[in-house]
Amino acid sequence: MPPTLASLVHHSALKLTVRAGGDRLDVPVRWAHVSELADPVPYMEGGELLLITALKLDAEDPEAMRRYVRRLVGAGVVGLGFAVGVNYEEVPKALVDAAEQEGLPLLEVPRRTPFLAISKAVSAAIAADQYRAVTAGFAAQRELTRQALTAGPEGLLTALAAQVDGWAALYDASGAVVAVAPEWASRRAARLTAEVERLRDRAAPASAVVGGPEHTDHDDRVELHSLGTGRRPRSALAVGTAAALGTAERYAVHSAIALLTLTTERSSSLRAAEQRLGTAVLRMLLAGEPDHARAVAGELYGPLLDAPFRIVVAESASASAARAQADVQPHPGGGRAGGGELAPRGTAARPSAAALAAGDPAGDPLDRLAEVVESSAARSGEAVLVVPEGERLVVLTADGGSAVTSCQEYAAALEAGRASGGVREAAEDAELVLGLSAPAGPIAAAAAYKQAEQALSVARRRGRVCVEHEQLAAGSVLPLLADDAVKAFADGLLRALHEHDATGRGDLVASLRAWLSRHGQWDAAAADLGVHRHTLRYRMRRVEEILGRSLDDPDVRMELWLALKATSAE
Repeated sequence: MPPTLASLVHHSALKLTVRAGGDRLDVPVRWAHVSELADPVPYMEGGELLLITALKLDAEDPEAMRRYVRRLVGAGVVGLGFAVGVNYEEVPKALVDAAEQEGLPLLEVPRRTPFLAISKAVSAAIAADQYRAVTAGFAAQRELTRQALTAGPEGLLTALAAQVDGWAALYDASGAVVAVAPEWASRRAARLTAEVERLRDRAAPASAVVGGPEHTDHDDRVELHSLGTGRRPRSALAVGTAAALGTAERYAVHSAIALLTLTTERSSSLRAAEQRLGTAVLRMLLAGEPDHARAVAGELYGPLLDAPFRIVVAESASASAARAQADVQPHPGGGRAGGGELAPRGTAARPSAAALAAGDPAGDPLDRLAEVVESSAARSGEAVLVVPEGERLVVLTADGGSAVTSCQEYAAALEAGRASGGVREAAEDAELVLGLSAPAGPIAAAAAYKQAEQALSVARRRGRVCVEHEQLAAGSVLPLLADDAVKAFADGLLRALHEHDATGRGDLVASLRAWLSRHGQWDAAAADLGVHRHTLRYRMRRVEEILGRSLDDPDVRMELWLALKATSAE
C-alpha cells in the first residue's frame, strides 16, 4: 500500500511528532512538497504532505493561521510538517489550534531531520508500493494465463474475481451473460445487459463505470470493458468491486482483457478458414454426398450431422424485390437443385469473413442475424454453420436448439417492430426475409434447402419476415394467388369470357363460377343462378367453344377455378 502519515510517524529515522490530527494519520501520502509561499495552494494537486518553516508566515497570528490551514485543507493537502529550531523554536500555538479546528494532521519535524530525508522516505515508499503492485500484477497475469489455458474463460473469470476481491462476468455481443464468477454474482451481472448493449454501440475499445458512490442504486462499483479488435466489440467484460481498483488490480484487469480477447476473438484467417470449410460441407450436403460432408466436417461441424437439423435461408428485402422482379428462383448450383455450387450473386457483394471478424457493420441486416445466431449457439455450446451466399445467408443449425429459437425470436421481434414502427432494430432489419425448412437429415439436405427457399418465397410474397415450411402445409394455397404473374395468367385465361359478357349476351363468368363451385351439379348450380338447367348447359358449351377447352378435363377445371379465385381476390 502507499505510504501514510502513520508510516512516516513510525519511521524511526525521521523522529516526527504528532501535534494535531492524530486520528487522521491513516490517509495516503502522494508526495512530500516543500513550500514557503504564503499561499502554496495554486501549486497543490491534492494528497501532499506540505513541509514548511514558516519563513513568510505569521505563524503566531490565530486568524492568519486559520485562513492558511483552511485553504490547505480545501486544496486536498493531507498533512503539514513544521520544522522547529529554524524560524520558531517550537510549533506556534496558533498553528496547532488551527490544525486541530480544521482536522489537518500537524507533524513536528526536529531540526536534525532535513526535509530531504522526509521526501526520500516518501519517494522510497511509493516506489516500493509500485514495485509490489507490478510484481503482484505479473503474478496475476501468470495465474490468469494459466487459467485461460487450462480452464478457459470460466477459470480466468474465477481467478480475476479472486485477484480484485470482487466478481467478474463475460458477455456476448447481444449482452447476454456467458460466464460469471463467483456464482452469487449472476443476478448482478444479468442486470447490466442494457449497459453492455450501450457499450456495444460505441467504437472499440470502450469502457464505462456503473455503480459506486455516485450511483446509490448499486452497492458495488462495476467497470465494463469491450473485448475485440474490430470497430464493433464482439463481447464485454464486467468487473465488480467494493471500491476503485488499485494498481495491482488494474494490471489484473488489463491482463484479463487481453486474454479474453485472444480466447473470444478468433483471427481473421481462422474465421476465413472456417468459412471455407462450412461452405464445403454445405456444398457436399446439397450435392447428395453426406458421407464426404461428414468426413470434411470433422469435430467442428460434425455434431450437426448426427441429429436432425434445419436450414434457414435469409436475404434482405431489397435483394428479394430484385429477385422477384427478375422472376429468378436461385439455387446453389446455378439454379439446378443438387448442383452443389455456392457462389455470390447480384451486384452487391457481402463483406468478407475478415470484415465480419473485424466487426464491420456493413452488410446489415444479414450480419446482425449471423451475430444473433452465432452468439446463441456459442452460449449453449451448439455447433452452427453460417455461410454467406452472395446477397443471402444460409444457416444450418440443430433442430430444437437455441440457435433455431433465437432465429425465430429475432424474426418475431422484427415483425413486432415493423408493426409498431418503433425499435432501432426494426429500422435497420425490418426488411429481412427468412425461410425455415422442416427438420431433415444429411441425406435430405437438398430437399431441406428447397423447402427453405419455398418458405422464403412465400414470406417475400406475403410481406412477412419469416415463414416456416410447416406453415405452408397447414395454411392455404389461396394467398399465393395474389402474385402478379398468377393474376396475369388468370386475366389472360378469362379475358375472352369477360369480353363476351361485356356485350350483354350472357353471364358466362358467373355461370362458370357457380357450376365449378357445385362440382358440375347442374340443378344445384342452376338454382344458385336462378336459371333453367338447360340454359346453364348452353352457357357451359359456349364457355368450351370460346376457350377452346373441354370442361371434362379436370386440369382445365382446376385452372379455371384458380383463375376465378385469383381475379376475385383483386
